[in-house]
Amino acid sequence: MGAGHVHPLYLDRVSRLHRLPPEVKIVAVVAFTVVVVATPREHLWAFGAYALLLVPVAALGRVPAWWLLKRSTIELPFVLLAVLLPFAGGGERVTWLGMSLSVDGLYGAWNIVAKGTLGVLASLLLAATTPMRDLITGLDRLRCPQIIVQIATFMLRYLDVIGAEARRMHVARLSRGYDPRFVWQVRAFASSVGTLFLRAFERGERVYLAMVSRGYTGRLPTPDRAPASTGQWLAAALLPVSAGIVAAAALLV
Repeated sequence: MGAGHVHPLYLDRVSRLHRLPPEVKIVAVVAFTVVVVATPREHLWAFGAYALLLVPVAALGRVPAWWLLKRSTIELPFVLLAVLLPFAGGGERVTWLGMSLSVDGLYGAWNIVAKGTLGVLASLLLAATTPMRDLITGLDRLRCPQIIVQIATFMLRYLDVIGAEARRMHVARLSRGYDPRFVWQVRAFASSVGTLFLRAFERGERVYLAMVSRGYTGRLPTPDRAPASTGQWLAAALLPVSAGIVAAAALLV
């Protein structure tokens, strides 16, 4: 996989967070997210503490706050859904600015927004400090099912190829004076998608046969790198362990 395969969320910076092995960062983010999700929604202050824990992580990785805020808008559809819960929920209700709101709906909305936002921010920090190739390598080192790792690897490698094929088909269609844009022209779009799928399938068959003829046994070679040291695991564990302390304190309060 060439060095040019860098996902758009990656920030090419020099920082301690960038230098950490990918597997320790993946485990840290997953553990942090599990702690956040497991925290009861009634402990509002705990979620503020979780957000504060991400601040030094972002500073260590040299990830700007504005960059995080702009990319976190991906969760807006879920936020819009959460806004409806106080109006649609049942049970005990409270009145605010002349509106009757469900208490369970308010807690549900807060639960979605708080936990979703923290999960998105943690994932963005992981993506911003880890190239896609390293993420896949990290999953392989963590003994992720090999079939998933291989699918992700080939998807990353050939995504640009399939995209270029789709663009060529689009240009060919335009050169013939046909540019479907309306609902009643959806048949042409569906036909193009089917053709693209067949071409991708045929290309995949050719690539697979070529790889088998060159000794492919179901596992791609990975770069020879030293395993993560104990110090690196301990450094990455600071985030989930701190979150666990906050969660424990919230349960004891």
